[in-house]
Amino acid sequence: MAELDTSGGGKHKGGKIRSKKASTRVDLTAMVDLAFLLITFFMYTTTLNKPKAMNLVMPDNSVKTSQLPVAASRTMTIVLGSHDKVEWYMGEPGKTPPTVDGYGASGIRKALIDNAKVVAATHAAPDNTMEVLIHPSDKSTYNNLVATLDEMSITNIHIYAIVKILPMEVDDLKKNGIY
Repeated sequence: MAELDTSGGGKHKGGKIRSKKASTRVDLTAMVDLAFLLITFFMYTTTLNKPKAMNLVMPDNSVKTSQLPVAASRTMTIVLGSHDKVEWYMGEPGKTPPTVDGYGASGIRKALIDNAKVVAATHAAPDNTMEVLIHPSDKSTYNNLVATLDEMSITNIHIYAIVKILPMEVDDLKKNGIY
């Protein structure tokens, strides 16, 4: 590892004895190996990107509270189907035919914005906000649910719920070929 040079300091002419000069040469191979081992260890054990999480408030099922009635004209239902398609309708299921849309600015986002404007224009001040019910199906993906929740955030809709899908809505999805 380290070498010591013990030459020098011998007897020279004149008879003077000089002190020995120790010259050191340090081999840094082991230190470099250790540094690379530490770097790779910390690269493997740390996370480069922190996972992104969405805040989701779930109701407390232990407390039984009375539910307030909501006008059907203020409710929009979004049913998540397969192949990145959604069905949506205003009001109660079966009374209005569902509309099939996709995701993005020209799809469900446009429907959310348009329906929120209609609800705000047709209802009085305390009850002029639209409420959205999201029904994920067995054929929809987790990505579809996250995209729908992102659309809620983008369109500034604060009242929404994720609920179980109804058999009638599954039949509508099958009829439209997105189940």
